[in-house]
Amino acid sequence: MSRPTTLRFDALAAVKDSRARTNGSVSRVRLEEIFGENVFSLQEMRARLPKPAYKAILRTLREGAELDPTVADAVAVAMKDWALEKGATHYTHWFQPLTGATAEKHDSFLSPTGDGGAINEFSAGELVQGEPDASSFPSGGLRQTFEARGYTAWDPTSPAFLLEGPGGAYLAIPTAFASWTGEALDLKTPLLRSIEALNEHTRRALELFGTPVTRVRATMGPEQEFFLIDEEFAYRRPDLMTAGRTLFGTKPPKGQELDDHYFGSIPERILDCMNEVERELYRLGVPIKTRHNEVAPGQYEMAPIYEDANIAADHQQLTMTVLQRVARRYGLVCILHEKPFAGVNGSGKHLNWSFGTDSANLLEPGSTPHDNKQFLFFCAAVLRAVYRHQDLLRAAIAYAGNDHRLGANEAPPSIISVFLGDQLTDLFEQIVNRGAATESIDSGLLGLGVATLPKLPRHAGDRNRTSPFAFTGNKFEFRALGSSQTVSWPATILNTIVAESIDDMVTALETAIDGGKEFDAALADLLTEETRSFMPIIFNGDGYSEEWVEEAESRGLLNLRTTLDALPRMVDEKNGELFERYGVLTKRELESRFEILLEQYFYTINTEGEMAAELARTHILPAVNRYLSEILQAAERADDIGIRIDGLMRQAKGLAGQLDEFTKRIDHLVEQNAELGGDEIHEKVQHMQKNIIPAVAAVREVADELERTLPDDMWPMPTYREMLHIK
Repeated sequence: MSRPTTLRFDALAAVKDSRARTNGSVSRVRLEEIFGENVFSLQEMRARLPKPAYKAILRTLREGAELDPTVADAVAVAMKDWALEKGATHYTHWFQPLTGATAEKHDSFLSPTGDGGAINEFSAGELVQGEPDASSFPSGGLRQTFEARGYTAWDPTSPAFLLEGPGGAYLAIPTAFASWTGEALDLKTPLLRSIEALNEHTRRALELFGTPVTRVRATMGPEQEFFLIDEEFAYRRPDLMTAGRTLFGTKPPKGQELDDHYFGSIPERILDCMNEVERELYRLGVPIKTRHNEVAPGQYEMAPIYEDANIAADHQQLTMTVLQRVARRYGLVCILHEKPFAGVNGSGKHLNWSFGTDSANLLEPGSTPHDNKQFLFFCAAVLRAVYRHQDLLRAAIAYAGNDHRLGANEAPPSIISVFLGDQLTDLFEQIVNRGAATESIDSGLLGLGVATLPKLPRHAGDRNRTSPFAFTGNKFEFRALGSSQTVSWPATILNTIVAESIDDMVTALETAIDGGKEFDAALADLLTEETRSFMPIIFNGDGYSEEWVEEAESRGLLNLRTTLDALPRMVDEKNGELFERYGVLTKRELESRFEILLEQYFYTINTEGEMAAELARTHILPAVNRYLSEILQAAERADDIGIRIDGLMRQAKGLAGQLDEFTKRIDHLVEQNAELGGDEIHEKVQHMQKNIIPAVAAVREVADELERTLPDDMWPMPTYREMLHIK
């Protein structure tokens, strides 16, 4: 019997061609000259707008002042002229619906004149408001299918930009997205509301400290991890193309055990791709700073420096888009799923977050943090917020893809805790024990034992990679985000809960001062009281250990292990009141997001269940049948000439047993896929968790055994060995 030619080996042959066509393709450019060239920036506005219009825009950006509607006329003309000069033919209101991705509807600048000609037009009305169809976006019950009207509203605090392609360019205008009834249908609107809440109450606090300011800003710098594999392999993995991750695949003989990929030399084709990604992002004003190999083979990371939270969220969406688009030019596919390959590290997105004024980071401890009362106040407010709202922070990163990571050795556990390091932990312990912090640990210099090497200033504490929420010098790093998710929702929650803590603490200080206490005494009493309450959230140890699970329980910390454990906590009464109190989300808007997240969980697992059954039946099962048939034919021929091969018969019996078990498990998965679990979404998601996920895992268990059993040239799909190691 002739062995079949498989698409897998066609892919291996094609990889060589895709590598050859990209080598040396990167041009040399001066990056500082191209940075922001495709952004309608303040510099462009200053050059193109009348002075009164430019000053009005500046007040909006720097002080949060309401924008005069008449300014939109001047901005629209200047923005259109700039875009046309750079080759744009269309414009779009670029928004972030509740899918987690971005959306856009393109309109041409061109308008017929009625005499057979045409002109380019763009009015203030077209800049300020758009009207995409809202019926087909997730709304969680906020809109019925027949209620189609939705509005996009220009966000002047995030600059418009130009997106280019081989066929032309178009102007993208960041916008909010709302229903006809005024309810937020997007991720940007609540984020902007939360930023305003944080600004309002932080300014109240700064007034008490004698440092009044006009504006406080949340800042973010999200790190992005991802995999790059050859597109020839991805095209031949229906699970990767459909579900974003491999549903089958045995661990290769060499994975990440030697740690030789981490921070290693970036492969040439990958480096070419990264260079072009960076150039495109620089043109869009995205300040990418860092790139490196990550832990798993085929895994990489890129990270920007800090920006205002709203712009950082927009730039993070652009980063994911550009990564995926540019990768294809190099014969690669960028995979953003949290766990695309079993047995090696998955991908996260660390959200570095802080807040401050134009001149000061409010989470900067300084050289003597025990004397920095303002820092201690704001740091305590963050710790208080995390302790009181562990449930919301856990829900912020709860979805099917992230369930594969949390608690594994490449991601923080599902228990929310805060790593502070030795110095800050000691400060807050002093506050609890003495009523005040009077000294700071001085870590001094680090000598390396070689005279020619410099003495290095040592940080006051080590880092803890197992902590989901860690202080890292002058910011907090929310490390539990998954690589595919938007940063807008976690940032919205973080801004809101910290705004609440600052509000409550400022109110307590004001009450004490009105009662006759001196400010310093009132602050000392408040910090002592609050620190005693939130100390259980501080943990500097190993978050992976079983001992921590027990200790966390004794501390009263939550351990919401799965998405379906965490999501229902979103709509607890205290959380509904929190979001309404600070004008971030109405109760109805919050409940809609809960329903949408449940739907997304259902459709994700349902897709994986259907895909696993199809792949098992149409790819793996036929290959096993062919191999068993080949063994039996060989045994029959041997018997015909009087040769007895016991090993061959044992192999046939063993494979037949695997085939029988594989078929049973596939049949069970098909039955569970057909069940769906009732009509209500709450019943369906329970069915997905309790039945579909275990059924897929059971099929995979045998499939991965079969991959190790079948001859290499009969396995129908690219293997982990090929996908992860061939660059």
